[in-house]
Amino acid sequence: MNNKTGLGVFYGMLAGALWGGIFLAPKLIPAGFTPLQLSTARYLTYGLIALVLIGPKIRRVASRFGKQEWIALAWLSLIGNIVYYVFISTAVQLSGVAFTSIIIGFLPVAVTIIGSRDHGAVSLRRLWPSLLFGAIGIIGISWQSLSEGQGPLDINRIIGLACALGALVSWTAFAVGNARWLTRLHDVSADEWNLMTGVVTGALALVLAVPAFGFGDTAAHSSSDWLQFTSVAIGLGISASILGNAFWNRMSRLLPLTMVGQMILFETLFALLYGFLWEQRGPTLVETAAIVSVVLSVLLCMQAHRPAKVHG
Repeated sequence: MNNKTGLGVFYGMLAGALWGGIFLAPKLIPAGFTPLQLSTARYLTYGLIALVLIGPKIRRVASRFGKQEWIALAWLSLIGNIVYYVFISTAVQLSGVAFTSIIIGFLPVAVTIIGSRDHGAVSLRRLWPSLLFGAIGIIGISWQSLSEGQGPLDINRIIGLACALGALVSWTAFAVGNARWLTRLHDVSADEWNLMTGVVTGALALVLAVPAFGFGDTAAHSSSDWLQFTSVAIGLGISASILGNAFWNRMSRLLPLTMVGQMILFETLFALLYGFLWEQRGPTLVETAAIVSVVLSVLLCMQAHRPAKVHG
C-alpha cells in the first residue's frame, strides 16, 4: 500500500469515527424533539461555522462556480445532509442504533458497484472477495437483529426500516456524486468544497427552520431540555459536519471511488461500537464474526487496489 492510499484510509477512518456519533445523537436528545428539528439545528450550526471559516475568501471561491456547480452543491447538500439525517434520526428513534447502522452498512456495496463503472476503476472481478466478506458481515448482523423480535413487526419498526433504506439510497447518491465532482474541480480545494457545501446546507436548513420549529409546541420543553438539545446539535455540527466532512473530502481525492465505498464501513463499525457502549454490553458471537468480516472486506479491497508488481 503506497503512502497516498494509506493516508486516504487514515482520513476515511477519522471520518468514520466522527460520523459514527450521528447514530447515537438521536438517543441523546430529550424526548419530544423531532428528527427534522435535530437535522435542522445540526445543519444551521454547520452552515454558520462554514460561513465564518470561508468568509474571507467566499467571493473568490464562489466566482469559480458556474450554474452546474451551484446546482450540484444544492442537490448534494439536500440529499447528503438534511434528507439523509432526517431519515437516520427517524430510523434510530424507531428501530435503534444497531439496526440502523446495519442497514447503512450496505453503503459500501452500493457505492462500490456504481463506482466500478467509472473509467480506470478496479473491476468487480477483482473486488468480489471484498464484497463477499462485506455482505457476510452485514447479513450476519442483520439476521441477528431481525431474529431478536417476538411476534409480528409493528408499524414503527416498518417505518424505521423504510427510513433506514431511504438513508441508504440518499447517501449512496451523495457519495458517488460528491466524489465525482471533487475529481472535476481543479481550482477549488476539498476543504473549500466542504465549506461551500456547509454554507448551502445552512441556507437550506434556515428555510426548514420555520416548519421545524414554528409549528410545534416549543413551550413544552424546559430550559434544560433546550440546553441539552442545542449542545448535541452544535456538537454534531462541529464534529460530524465540519471535521468529518473535511476528512471525507480529503480521502475522496486520494482514493478511487470503488475504494471510497469501502471506507464507509468505518462509520458502521464506530456506530456499532458507540451503540454497544450506550447499551453497556459487548458484541455477541454473531456480531463479532460480522465485524471481523467487515474488517476483512476493507483489507481485501485495499489489496485489490495495490498496483501489480512488474517482474523484470
